[in-house]
Amino acid sequence: MESIILEIFKGITLTPNELQHICAKAKIITLERRAFLLRPDKEVTDIYYIHKGCLRTYFIDASGKEHTLQFAIKGWWISDYIALYGKETSTSVSYIECIKESTLLKISKKDFDQLCEQVPIVNQFYISNLESAFAAFQKRILENLTLSAKERYLNFVNAYPNIEQSVKNYHIASFLGITSESLSRIRKEIANE
Repeated sequence: MESIILEIFKGITLTPNELQHICAKAKIITLERRAFLLRPDKEVTDIYYIHKGCLRTYFIDASGKEHTLQFAIKGWWISDYIALYGKETSTSVSYIECIKESTLLKISKKDFDQLCEQVPIVNQFYISNLESAFAAFQKRILENLTLSAKERYLNFVNAYPNIEQSVKNYHIASFLGITSESLSRIRKEIANE
């Protein structure tokens, strides 16, 4: 457990007491491929750090169409943030599916909030991560509004260089907001360049 905590807080010096305090509040879990971490309408109380593997957050709209919101790989955090931080609901609105066997560190938001109060360096780390995540989500929205499907695909490949082998084509297409057929066409076009 300590090695995962040190991985998370890489570049930050934690005292032995701080490290022990964090370890006491966290739990390691493993998920098999195709297992669900969350499903809609479940209470959300935890955040998860991906130590190993790959997960996908997606939403199914009223017509039954899947919309992939996020892929999370080693070093990333994942949860249903609408339920975790939102004011309207505390139950999940999305699915989080394991698409590659994963090892996660789980900590409740309540415990993490206490850690932020008790260990100021953890709070600084958390704020920095939230700022980066917010900027990344906003960048993705802008890209979806302004870039071509081919440009979005190239950005995806750059952001997730090792993920294509683990992810189904329709998951990638869903993330990019295009059809699987369009994705195939884009890939052929790039291969012929």
